[in-house]
Amino acid sequence: MSFAMASLLAHSDSVPPSARVVIHAAHEGPVALRPGLLESAAQILHREAGIDCADARELVDLLPGGCGE
Repeated sequence: MSFAMASLLAHSDSVPPSARVVIHAAHEGPVALRPGLLESAAQILHREAGIDCADARELVDLLPGGCGE
C-alpha cells in the first residue's frame, strides 16, 4: 500500500470543504473520472487555500502542470 497525501487531505479540517469533497469523490468514484477530479482539487487548493500550484498538484499526486489560471 502506498502513502497518498490526498487521502489525508480529504479528512483535514485545514483543507477547504470543496477540495475535500472533490478529493473524496476522486478516490471513491470511477477511476476514469479521477484525473479530472484531482485537477479540480488542485485548482481549489491553489485558489482557496493559497497553495502554490506546483505544490497543490503534488499534494494530490498529479504531475507538474498548470492550475487553470
